[in-house]
Amino acid sequence: MVARIGSRPCLADVGSSAAAAIGVPGFTDRLGIGETRQVVVCLIDGLGWAALDAHRQLVPRLAELSGGPIDAVFPTTTPVGLGALGTGLLPGAHGLVGAAFEYPETGELLSPLQWGSHPTPQAVQPEPTVFERVARSGATMTSVSPGAYRESGLTRAVLRGAQYAPADDLADRIAAVDAVLSQGAPSFTYVYWPELDRIGHEFGVDSGEWRAALVRADQLVGRLAEVLVPGSTLLVTADHGMVDCPADRRIEIESVRGLVADVRRVAGEPRARHLYVREGATGDVAARWREVLGERALVLTRAELVAGGYFGDVDPDLVERIGDVMAIPRDAWMLASSVDRTVSGLLGQHGGLTPEELFIPALLVRGD
Repeated sequence: MVARIGSRPCLADVGSSAAAAIGVPGFTDRLGIGETRQVVVCLIDGLGWAALDAHRQLVPRLAELSGGPIDAVFPTTTPVGLGALGTGLLPGAHGLVGAAFEYPETGELLSPLQWGSHPTPQAVQPEPTVFERVARSGATMTSVSPGAYRESGLTRAVLRGAQYAPADDLADRIAAVDAVLSQGAPSFTYVYWPELDRIGHEFGVDSGEWRAALVRADQLVGRLAEVLVPGSTLLVTADHGMVDCPADRRIEIESVRGLVADVRRVAGEPRARHLYVREGATGDVAARWREVLGERALVLTRAELVAGGYFGDVDPDLVERIGDVMAIPRDAWMLASSVDRTVSGLLGQHGGLTPEELFIPALLVRGD
């Protein structure tokens, strides 16, 4: 297990480094992109470094890019990762601490991937985004993503500030990027590709379906590289990797006698469970979960998570969003629950701290 997330280059450095590379004041190019007039950041959802490295024969375009692995952020899941990329902050500062977490201001459960207008996105995450700061600098800031995400709560919380170019297939994305680059003005273009993650969840990493989706992601990268112009740079990254959790590695939380005693709310996801407990019961719940799960999961109290730096430095105003206790499965184990029965039924999972989930690519290619 890895603590002090962010002590090495990580996903929170991607947007910041891209902004610094095109000369936006107040940012540091921690990834070493280097000075460039236009930058394109392509995020392939679910593309872990280990899976990419094991399938280089399928991805000739990705394989020829320079760079290597960096860290994702914890929990290794999309809303947390996009929050880090979009704000340049670690989760303890941007406040999106899981796939589902308690929002103390109202007491409700917030699931960022199903988020509309309540609670107000700007209230949940009020810090200025990298995209807003790029746009204010005078550079062209564009987000090329599926049209359905344009007004989502997650977009408005952590990716606000860009001109939104809806794109639902590969050709749409290439056309949108080409249109920005052809203008020649300083620009930062963000491209999101969700397919690989969806396929991995349903069919598993290294399935035939996943391999075919990986080939399509490689084709996207190849096409993006082809439309680069002199003075432009493409950075390819991801939000997290993924592991397969077969049926014999699934622990049904509600079926284990006594496991949910004193737990008033189960949240998070199967590889990173937030547990919100009755007042005064944190120690008892943590001890019980450690005893029951043994070596199958790391169980930490909120205080231990904060002290260990798992969320980076945590804003005191945001700390209660983190579960009183968290359970983080090791190896291929998962903690299924009735609170998210559909997600708990999927083969491919992420959220935890295995190398397969934590390490993501940061790969570069420059225009001729």
